[in-house]
Amino acid sequence: MTAPEGAPPHPGGPAAPDALLAARHDGAVMAQAVKCARDLARCAETYPDLFDAKPIDETLFTAVACANAFGSPWLTASGIRMAARTSLWIFGLDWLVDHVATTRDEVDDINRRCLAVAEGAPPEPGDGLTRFLADIRDEAAGSPAFAALRDDWLEQLARLLHAGARELTWKFVDEASWPTFDEYLDNADNYGSAWVNISHWIVHADQGVLDHIGELQAASRDVQQVLRLLNDLATYERDVTWGDLNAQMLGVERAQITARIDAIVARCRDRVRPLRGDCPEAVAYLERQIGFSTGFYGLSDYWGSL
Repeated sequence: MTAPEGAPPHPGGPAAPDALLAARHDGAVMAQAVKCARDLARCAETYPDLFDAKPIDETLFTAVACANAFGSPWLTASGIRMAARTSLWIFGLDWLVDHVATTRDEVDDINRRCLAVAEGAPPEPGDGLTRFLADIRDEAAGSPAFAALRDDWLEQLARLLHAGARELTWKFVDEASWPTFDEYLDNADNYGSAWVNISHWIVHADQGVLDHIGELQAASRDVQQVLRLLNDLATYERDVTWGDLNAQMLGVERAQITARIDAIVARCRDRVRPLRGDCPEAVAYLERQIGFSTGFYGLSDYWGSL
């Protein structure tokens, strides 16, 4: 029987794993995702001014939770909480930068407030974005690895914030001044997954991660570029409607984007191959991000409707 278009691969066949055991494992991972999704919903209730936009809905919470649960299927809901919460925070940031702010000055003020809080300042009253960030900061600071990775965490957050401001500037100029494909891809820090990853490693760092954090972050930014392009392939029509920039708007064909994804994935796997012995979970975490997102973005997206 031919599978319907867009359906997942059929699990049958002579080399298929034990279906019962595989489903039991998937069910256990999904249970952690459900617990995580409820935590994200509670976060949204705690910071209502940040997450009251219609496209940030319960389905988004579930999708973010599933991405993190299946990205680290060996962890409990509490183990993926940092990655899931930082992921959710980025959706709030994106909404403010891409759809609420109308000038570069407003975005620069958002960035100033966030960097100050990340470095230890108290959040401003009534500012859900910095209140949530302060809570994330304080939780990260409770990890023994925070002292060693704090500068990396701050640097990657700054890259995320500045990349968002840079893309906003591109959106306000004439199309003739839009970036090249390479310039656009070099700005992939606005996707944010590399900051999520360093936040996750602060919570889960062992000596292998600490010894190889530079190499892991280089691979993490490779993964981030892949996810940026997978997202662009999935969301072109939405980006046109919402006024967001997309690689396909720069005159780049889908086949070119797919070829670039393949090249970056190959580069990333070359980077992580020597690290498998010292930090196997960190390597698997990165590779599973690529695999999960390839499947997910092939069929869906995180945001709800306007």
